[in-house]
Amino acid sequence: MARTVSSFTVAADGKGDYLLNFEDEDGETIELTASFEQLDLIADAIGEALDTDEEDALGVDDDEDEPVEE
Repeated sequence: MARTVSSFTVAADGKGDYLLNFEDEDGETIELTASFEQLDLIADAIGEALDTDEEDALGVDDDEDEPVEE
């Protein structure tokens, strides 16, 4: 079963990579290392996922953008 993220941090490690720390709702943590390129791909994937779901998450109605004809 997937765990729910309660917090996370991303920090440069001083060696050209980044440390990603995730904590779940039970307080368990996982630490990962990612290169700049990997982190960039992760950011792009997150951006694409959010763009896809943005209207649903914000409750935007497609009909609101259409002008009303009188």
